[in-house]
Amino acid sequence: MQKEINKESIVTIKIATPDDAEELQKIYKKYVKNTAITFEVAVPSVKEFRDRITNTLKTYPYLKAVYNDKIIGYCYASKFITRAACNWSVETSIYVDEDYKQLGVGSKLYDSLEKILKEQNITNLNACISYPKIEDEYLTKNSENFHEHMGFKRVGEFHNCAYKFNNWYNMIYMEKIIGDHENNKEPIKTFDEVREIVKEKYNIY
Repeated sequence: MQKEINKESIVTIKIATPDDAEELQKIYKKYVKNTAITFEVAVPSVKEFRDRITNTLKTYPYLKAVYNDKIIGYCYASKFITRAACNWSVETSIYVDEDYKQLGVGSKLYDSLEKILKEQNITNLNACISYPKIEDEYLTKNSENFHEHMGFKRVGEFHNCAYKFNNWYNMIYMEKIIGDHENNKEPIKTFDEVREIVKEKYNIY
């Protein structure tokens, strides 16, 4: 059942820590077990989640949405391609507790993520999205619609590239340009290098 957010309470965006691993894993577990939104078929352990958060934060932001002391969603950035020439491009990922969807939580998370990535000199956001040939109980086109709402545009599609729940699914790539592609581009900054700026400008900590 979808929950309602009390307008007197505020959804706050904060930096996730490895100690949040268990709560984040609970959100992700439902996506793995019940949907084709993620192509993972085995639920990562809490330890694996902790390691993922730790490794992500070495370079990129990992954010959580908190409502009444409960984590109701999270998002993060990761390397798009490991080659150094692609350092200015990242892949974005987002998961919202299914009880709190369509309440603006995802938009708030992505808005904050984008602000931080701009401070890091990132120029390109790329989203790798599971896509149904025909919508079914495991996968709809909601992810594509959400990313379109956030300013992403579809740039490519891979066909029948994933098999889950006895169905073949496609994958689409969507991108959003958030920076200038000038020559002599400054190197990207790590998340730690912009952490204090993010705290002061956007009150995210």
